Amino acid sequence: MREASFLSQNEEKFRQVEQILDKDSTLTPDESANLFVELTDDLSYSRTHYPNSVSTKYLNSLTRGIFQKLTQARREKFDRVWVFWKYEVPLVVFKHRKKLLYAFLFFSLSMAIGIISTHYDEAFPRAVLGDEYVEMTLANIEKGDPMGVYKDSESNSMFFRITLNNVRVASYTFIAGLLFSFGSYYFLFMNGVMVGAFQYFFVTKGLFWQSALTIWIHGTIEISSIVIAGAAGITMGNSLLFPGTYPRKASLIKGAKDALKISIGLIPLFLFAAFLESYVTRLTDVSNAIRGGVILVSAGFILWYFVIYPRTLSKEYTA
Repeated sequence: MREASFLSQNEEKFRQVEQILDKDSTLTPDESANLFVELTDDLSYSRTHYPNSVSTKYLNSLTRGIFQKLTQARREKFDRVWVFWKYEVPLVVFKHRKKLLYAFLFFSLSMAIGIISTHYDEAFPRAVLGDEYVEMTLANIEKGDPMGVYKDSESNSMFFRITLNNVRVASYTFIAGLLFSFGSYYFLFMNGVMVGAFQYFFVTKGLFWQSALTIWIHGTIEISSIVIAGAAGITMGNSLLFPGTYPRKASLIKGAKDALKISIGLIPLFLFAAFLESYVTRLTDVSNAIRGGVILVSAGFILWYFVIYPRTLSKEYTA
């Protein structure tokens, strides 16, 4: 094909690209990618048949411009994700910090109920955890491996199973907030009592430190995520209970958006907690100093990201 015919055949497309670049129009990533593929094909053809022509230089310029738009779109997409976790989640957590405090205090009270109930009734863990689980744990204690439950499954399958379970529990705790917050409080109560009974069950067997340094390797982040999911549910429920000056529907939409941001912000925690439980918790022969260090770092991160950093960030935005 002669060069003039080639340009004439593609003139309309090239003019559209010029207009997009001149007006600095915003393209979706898919649109940018499609244009880039088409232009690289045209440029390849031009380089083959008209290597030193003005047409080749012209197409090279257009292709470079679309490539820059493509990389910019990808960079903006990455920046949006970064901004979400760096600014949006901490700020919305600070906005609803009282609900987070309510969820934490209620969960702690529920744990205390589980501990006290187990202290005065040795059969209570069976009612909460189930006979099968208790019998299995007792068998592991007799074998000299009380934390053997964390070694029964292959790590990879255990990771996916635990991730799904954590998401399920947190989702129930969050979505139940639609029942005017009482649903979230119910799930916080049930999980708090279960954790208290579970931990104190090992205390009754003289295994407090051994169990705590194992359970809380993953439990610090896992349980914190459930509490925070509860706070998200309470945020949504309170928007129904106390709409303030907003119509109830508008208040619910506003509260649900904030609650959903908090819940989405927990996704990395679910994954990391599942990773710890599947690959690290089972390493019961690791020194107590290392296991304790993992727990302290996890607790420190939760405290920093959901309490300290949101407060600091809020001061910067309101200064």
